[in-house]
Amino acid sequence: MRRRELLGTGVSLPLWSTLGRSARAAAADTATSTPFDSDTVPARARSLAAQAYKPPDATLPKELTNLDYQQYRSIRFDKAHALWLGQGGNFTAEFFHRGFLYKDRVDIFEVANGQATPIRYDPNLFVWEKLKPPTGDLGFAGFRLHYPLNRLDYFDEVCAFLGASYFRAVARGQGYGLSARGLAIKTADPSGEEFPLFRSFWLERPAPGADAITVYALLDSPSAAAAFRFVIRPGQATIFDTDVVIYPRVDISLSGLAPLTSMFFFGANDRGNIDDWRAAVHDSGGLALRTSHDERIFRPLNNPRTLQISTFSDVGPRGFGLMQRSRHLADYQDLEAHYEKRPSFRSR
Repeated sequence: MRRRELLGTGVSLPLWSTLGRSARAAAADTATSTPFDSDTVPARARSLAAQAYKPPDATLPKELTNLDYQQYRSIRFDKAHALWLGQGGNFTAEFFHRGFLYKDRVDIFEVANGQATPIRYDPNLFVWEKLKPPTGDLGFAGFRLHYPLNRLDYFDEVCAFLGASYFRAVARGQGYGLSARGLAIKTADPSGEEFPLFRSFWLERPAPGADAITVYALLDSPSAAAAFRFVIRPGQATIFDTDVVIYPRVDISLSGLAPLTSMFFFGANDRGNIDDWRAAVHDSGGLALRTSHDERIFRPLNNPRTLQISTFSDVGPRGFGLMQRSRHLADYQDLEAHYEKRPSFRSR
């Protein structure tokens, strides 16, 4: 459970600005660089877990706090300032602005030559279609990675980290669908679920021509802190090799490693009281399991009126995942969402 391959979900990216004054203004400030190695993030997580939990900074100007979905979408990263653009590599990176549902500040660093350097926020890195650019150092909400996934002359968005500990990715020929999470605590607990969040990322600058990228992440919550290392390989199957070390603050009675999160509204056999012209609406159709005895189980998802929990016990499972098995447009009849292209996810 300490090392996972996450197929069809995830994210990571590096940072170095090459074009425009605003890109240079947001580039790493080498005067504040600090040493970095493989023990840096675990040491921070261990230290964090020994202290009382402090929520991240969620302070934002009023005009960003009350954004609706369309207003938030109108804040776009300016692709002309994509990090590593024009450096001859296979990766470029873009950032998400804070606002709407994504109020927590996330600190992001570039790692190169054994040094971690903070990436500076600049409002000029974004295109403001409907809003006036804010002032001050607001920081970022998350980031996404671009890579020539489907054709050599175009950099597709392949993965993104945004919100709590959520991350998702696509493989060749796919669109976004379900998400993974770094850690689940008290899921479906009567006292309420706890949502750990990624507070900081260290993004390792990839070598020229590299087809994989490494990102480190620091996770925090009232119950635990954790250190993650993702090695991300986009391709026919987008693979996340993941190492994690968890440092609990308290006794955790209910937790989940490599948890999956997906959307299920209704399926072809689950249309009770649903008035919708489409045949089905979901990002995943069911839970697939391959047990330690090589038994294969598929449990269709549904949308009950009350909370229901399914529990499966095994020692040394060979794999599990949320699957989208129906792959024809006629199975959903949605020309915009194209649920038939939503990626499945499995861990093995």
